Amino acid sequence: MTGKTIASIDLGSNSCRLRVADESAHVLFMDSKATMLGEGLAKTGLLSQDSVERGLKAFEEFSSVMEKYHVTKYRAITTEACRKALNGQDFINMIKEKTGIKLEIIDAKEEARLNLKGASRNANKCKQYIVVYDLGGASTEISLAKNDKDCEILYTISIPWGARNAMEAYDLKEFDKNKALKLRDDIQKEVKKFIKNSDFERYQNDCCLIATSGTPLRLCAMVKDDGTYVKDKNDGASVLCKDFNQAIECICKMNLKERENCPYLSVDRAPIFVAACVIFKAIYDALGFDEMIVSFKGAQDAILEELCHG
Repeated sequence: MTGKTIASIDLGSNSCRLRVADESAHVLFMDSKATMLGEGLAKTGLLSQDSVERGLKAFEEFSSVMEKYHVTKYRAITTEACRKALNGQDFINMIKEKTGIKLEIIDAKEEARLNLKGASRNANKCKQYIVVYDLGGASTEISLAKNDKDCEILYTISIPWGARNAMEAYDLKEFDKNKALKLRDDIQKEVKKFIKNSDFERYQNDCCLIATSGTPLRLCAMVKDDGTYVKDKNDGASVLCKDFNQAIECICKMNLKERENCPYLSVDRAPIFVAACVIFKAIYDALGFDEMIVSFKGAQDAILEELCHG
């Protein structure tokens, strides 16, 4: 292979994603591994041995791919699970020792900036402002920014709940109305802080909403009756919130086994998807939007772009 190649790795609380690209940021290879790094973290404060082993296996495989593509420059980031875990730095050190990959724990502000920069490519250019929210496995970031080339962040908040840690803390592997209402109320308390502190009402009428991560993309595939889930198929699609409501209602009526067999989910995603849906809906309800854009583009796109121009 000729020419320079670059790579981005994004290790979240549920999955680890690799993209390899050429020097123009054209993606040559893309893969995702279900590491479930944040499994049990809410109870123990530690990355479990099983999650550490899954994480190491993913990095070993990704290291081999990067060698195959002769990657010359990369950035590997990790977020809330390693930020919270008492043994997070030990895990980082082990990945470096075993695979040679230098993994960087980024703070919530940098996480929000990268997601915003990537997702903003899907923004409605008729609006002057954008709100981007990224629902992860152990946290959810919401950012208000100018809808221009620089995407200046006006305000951002990191909510300490994501699909995996909320499922564990609120016991929502199966839908339970009272538990779901408790999670919804707790999320909306945080969103109300965002609305107040960002002076959101000033911008709301000239603002578009973008949601990143697998949750909105999977629900979008359901809304569009795609028959299966293809990660980037609906990148940039616009969806009415009332249509999301119907898809979420359908998910919440399923038991775990039915969700495992749902063509839009997966065995590893099924246990956390009820909590994901509750968080996802709580946010767009509280923000008061009728429609939103779903985005496959996010932090990894921003990383690749910055590696190209850095």
